[in-house]
Amino acid sequence: MVRSKETGGLAPADLETFKANVPELFSSDIAIEMLPFNPLIDSSDVNPDNWAKMAQTVYDHYNEFDGFVILHGTDTMSYSASALSFMLDNLSKPVIFTGSQLPIGVLRSDAKENLLTAIEIAAAKKENGEAMVPEVALYFGDRLFRGNRTTKRNAEHFSAFNSYNFPALAKAGVHITYEPNLIRYPKTSAPLRLRVNTNRNVAVLKLFPGITEEIVHSILSTPNLRGVVLETYGAGNAPSYDWLYRQLRDAGERGIVIVNKTQCNTGSVEMGRYEVSMNLLKAGVLSGYDITTEALLTKMMYLLGENPTDVEEVKRQLQISLCGEMTTEHTR
Repeated sequence: MVRSKETGGLAPADLETFKANVPELFSSDIAIEMLPFNPLIDSSDVNPDNWAKMAQTVYDHYNEFDGFVILHGTDTMSYSASALSFMLDNLSKPVIFTGSQLPIGVLRSDAKENLLTAIEIAAAKKENGEAMVPEVALYFGDRLFRGNRTTKRNAEHFSAFNSYNFPALAKAGVHITYEPNLIRYPKTSAPLRLRVNTNRNVAVLKLFPGITEEIVHSILSTPNLRGVVLETYGAGNAPSYDWLYRQLRDAGERGIVIVNKTQCNTGSVEMGRYEVSMNLLKAGVLSGYDITTEALLTKMMYLLGENPTDVEEVKRQLQISLCGEMTTEHTR
């Protein structure tokens, strides 16, 4: 972002302005090519079409480069990083998201450090020549996180993101210290597969004290609704209202996939631990374990897009970890 002379607000920087503010990009021994999207947009306007374009760009240039860095606004970066982790199947090269809290060109901007370190991570290799971090990740404020584990936590501080339920993949100081035991490495040599079909007919239903049947019914009765992220209390608890059970049960019987996601940043859904979660189990609600809302929403869009008519397959894959997005006993 740069400050607009016309409006005084922040707007996306064009390529030449960006290059002028980061001359260090072209003074290292890492060969860099830059591809600006047209038009440039604020991250608040990002949608699944943009995710598909990002994934398609990586796929189209996959054999030309050792790694990729995606510059992205912070507001929806966790959604985009999560979406690309599902869209780029069998990934064996780094795709690193980064951005900044202060716009480029501002004296105290964190843009340069975030970008230059992200590039170094994207180019890093192990002794055997393989990529050090062959997954979709997010670098911000001296930490590298798995992209589909992140949430924007702060609109003020430079450490804007956190991965509450999974440790950092690397920490950057004078040296970058990687955690190879936490990084996902390819299990096979299968080629990269691009999967960009999505279904946007999903919703987030956040429970709160005093929520009414009319509110829940209006959301669950949305035309063409296919999936719901149900944000519950604590370890996956919900009010024990009979009407809530009936609404959820009836929605499930209509083929709507409902997944239980705790409103807490840290911890996991444990359905059945408390009696107040038993109705959810009886209604056919699935556990989201310790997945983030960003990852669950994008995973649901992705699975419903890839399996438009197979509800049972969607449910099966929602219960397993496809690319490290949640902690469960089941992985693909």
